[in-house]
Amino acid sequence: MFITTIFCEVDDFCVQFDAKFNKKSLCYNDKYNKKTGKKRMLCISEVITILILFHFSHYRTLKHYYKDFVKKYLKGYFPHLVSYNRFVELEEEVSPYIISFLKTKCKGKSTNISIIDSTPLKVCHNRRIHSHKVFKELADRGKTSTGWFYGFKLHLIINENGEIINFVLTPGNIDDRNEEMIDKITKNIFGKLIGDKGYISKKLTKKLLEKGIYLLTKFRKNMKDNYIAFIDKLILDKRGIIETVNGLLKNDEQIEHTRHRSFFNFLSNLFAGLAAYLFREKKPCLNLDYTRFFDNNKNKLCLCLI
Repeated sequence: MFITTIFCEVDDFCVQFDAKFNKKSLCYNDKYNKKTGKKRMLCISEVITILILFHFSHYRTLKHYYKDFVKKYLKGYFPHLVSYNRFVELEEEVSPYIISFLKTKCKGKSTNISIIDSTPLKVCHNRRIHSHKVFKELADRGKTSTGWFYGFKLHLIINENGEIINFVLTPGNIDDRNEEMIDKITKNIFGKLIGDKGYISKKLTKKLLEKGIYLLTKFRKNMKDNYIAFIDKLILDKRGIIETVNGLLKNDEQIEHTRHRSFFNFLSNLFAGLAAYLFREKKPCLNLDYTRFFDNNKNKLCLCLI
């Protein structure tokens, strides 16, 4: 039933996407491949479904998952399976569909509390940077609290329920406070935006405040007037939830690995991993309880956080 649910969601969107932009029909019975003159055996919605299901499996490579699991156990769901080489070719075509699916169907709603963070996506070991060719002139060097890396940065904003509100992919050398990136990722965001110390900037705070967004971060030791409201401090202490989301995306959804041989396949793997996370039934959340109570000792009005 889980496979059917994912396929129905994806297929309904693909039909709408295809009709809106006048692309080729996704049904292999109606259209033919212009290059070979053969019918499309596996439709785009089926390719996307298989890519999403891969991120729910214990397999570490798509090749083994497709050959050892899909072809053996999912033949009833996908009766027109193609060879793995052909599947990789089809994978390059689905990137526009997956990213549009994420942006329109899977995004969470902005609440009064949002959390922002970035995580590095390494594409090779640092020793192989000079010989790396797949992402040459696309990826770049960047630095995080754990050291230098070569690849991209995934910037995320989630709400208090652990749902991804928006995301932006940039080269690794783009700063977290980049104005162009912030404008894109904070679109349709309101209320309090929680970030780490990497987002400390007077200019950025003022600009976001004009948009109705209050940027809340911890203070550095050398900063003056580091006063923060008690309720804001309680919420700020829960910022680590986005680190849990990043850990799930990298460890369970496998959005980061160094075996890519194509930029479009990299995008397909990344977007399919994000879609798989959005299909998760249980996501890490803050469990905010907005019940107000009085502290008997200090007689102060507080916010209860579970």
